[in-house]
Amino acid sequence: MSEHAVTEQQVLDALRAVIDPDLRRDIVSLGFVKDVKICDGNVAFKIELTTPACPVKDLMKSQAIQAVQQIPGVKSVNVEMTASVRSRQVGVEDLLPNVRHVIAVASGKGGVGKSTVSVNLAVALAQTGAKVGLLDADVYGPSVPLLMGTRETPHVVNDKIIPVERYGVQMMSLGFLLPDDQAVIWRGPMVAGTVRQLLTDVEWGEKDYLIVDLPPGTGDAPMTLSQSVPITGVVIVMTPQDVAFTIAAKSVAMFRKLEEGLGRPIPILGIIENMALFACPHCGEVTRIFSGGGGEQAAERLGVPLLGSIPLDPTISLSGDEGVPAIIAHPESAQAQAFRQIAQALAAQCSIHSMADHTLLRNIPLIWRS
Repeated sequence: MSEHAVTEQQVLDALRAVIDPDLRRDIVSLGFVKDVKICDGNVAFKIELTTPACPVKDLMKSQAIQAVQQIPGVKSVNVEMTASVRSRQVGVEDLLPNVRHVIAVASGKGGVGKSTVSVNLAVALAQTGAKVGLLDADVYGPSVPLLMGTRETPHVVNDKIIPVERYGVQMMSLGFLLPDDQAVIWRGPMVAGTVRQLLTDVEWGEKDYLIVDLPPGTGDAPMTLSQSVPITGVVIVMTPQDVAFTIAAKSVAMFRKLEEGLGRPIPILGIIENMALFACPHCGEVTRIFSGGGGEQAAERLGVPLLGSIPLDPTISLSGDEGVPAIIAHPESAQAQAFRQIAQALAAQCSIHSMADHTLLRNIPLIWRS
């Protein structure tokens, strides 16, 4: 063996200097380093992250290369970045055992852009390479077909409804099944039964993320979802006014009450502040539309993360009405960039909560708790 023959242990020891900023552990202890190969000073390995939407994967790759290059005898370093989404804790009676993360998008009231947020987050996650589903559980006003620009009727195969696919997202909504002019008078048991059917009668298959657009308020739909599936967590969409904070707080309180009754955690993954600022397309001046402390203050008071803030853009809002999500219609806009950043932050929170169930990470504080 030559004086500077590189060993696998040297490579692993060097890579312990690379820390995952969300999980707060080194990538070797986390089991991210795979398939280390060394040939005459040429080192190659894989780093398998917990989500393809990792916002710092390029930084981690750069840090890994720099760390290994410091080993005497190393001539070159080749790093392949991959991802394997870690699953939520699946219960014995889980209706969706092949879905790794179920994310509920909720709001205390209507009119805050919850469905628009759900659609754009789903598309943003799909653009990272993740397998994404979108369930429109807003039985009172299913708007996903309009926002995604399709009225396609789902097919049925072997008594299972096959989701409609658009922009890389598989989706299901009552809007695909009901005529636009038909009104349905919903009673509590009907809502609960319909939500459960949308979970069980649809062939969701294997998914990394299933985004569930809930009806506004604190009614039967969120309770049925929480009881039927061990959800990864909840995202609360709100506007910046002080009154909006009060309403958002009620949604948080509801899920924490459900958590107590079910005896399993329902993490609040974070708050998304929508319609926070308006950037004038003519002069560029940025104006805060609503008064109030905003999402940052709300997140601090509720003890949950602020996932991000989405500006208001009338042009992009119009594209949503035309059936093209903002992230597709105007990919370089400030709003589209905000959706991508929020999708990355959301994926990171899912990773934190799924990994926190492992013994290795039990000492990591979950930041959704105050």
